[in-house]
Parts: sequence; C-alpha cells; structure tokens
Amino acid sequence: MKVQGQCCCGAVAYEAEVQAGTVTVCHCSDCQGHSGAAFRANIPAPAAGFRLLRGAPRSHTKTADSGNQRLLAFCGDCGSPLYACAVENPASYSLRVGTLKQRGELGRPLREIWTRRRLPWLGPLEGVAQFDGQP
Repeated sequence: MKVQGQCCCGAVAYEAEVQAGTVTVCHCSDCQGHSGAAFRANIPAPAAGFRLLRGAPRSHTKTADSGNQRLLAFCGDCGSPLYACAVENPASYSLRVGTLKQRGELGRPLREIWTRRRLPWLGPLEGVAQFDGQP
C-alpha cells in the first residue's frame, strides 16, 4: 500500500510502500520521551519504496542501551517526528503512523512491544500480540 506522510507544518513530505496490518505500538521509555506520549505507533517501510518528496529532515542519532544506533528524523521547523532508520544504508524505515495521511487505513496493530514499560493506566490492546521487550 502506498502512503504519504508529512510533518505538521508541511515542510517535509515523503511517500513509502507499507503493508497494512504491520503497525507496532512501542511502550519503551525512548518512544515515550521522543513522542511526548504514552507510546509510539510505527509501521515498517522497505528502503526501496521510501522517497522524500519535499524538504530535508533534521536528525538525531540515538544510541540504545544495547549499543545499537538509530537515526531519528524530524522536521527542523515544527519538530514533528517522522521516522527512524539505521544510521548508514538503511534497509527499512520505521515510519511514525501519526504523520501518515492513510493512518486510519493501516488496520489494527500487529503487536505491542516493551509492554513492561507500559504506563499503568493504559491497558493492553485486545487480541494484539504482547512482548515484554524487543521481539
């Protein structure tokens, strides 16, 4: 499925190919902090189908506790988080669902990860696979 995404102010826009039904909800502390919310919803997009249409996102390289590094892309004007990927030669992009025009057409999430970090007032999604950490 082809999707179009952009930041809040429209300075950065992209398109990508994704497979509906592959959304992941992440409850890790990093996703909570980077999104400013209780969790972040992401969908994978192969690099071959990802294309920037407008603008040039800014980025920050995050090093996880494991030592893995991820490039976090965001709009330098409005600050909207856009995607994450490997620092060099990404094979795929983790698109931020909230930036996608077709976000309502992506289907139910496939899984929730880092559920041990889920905020206590937020229950699990019924019928969605649950993982304490990174599967």
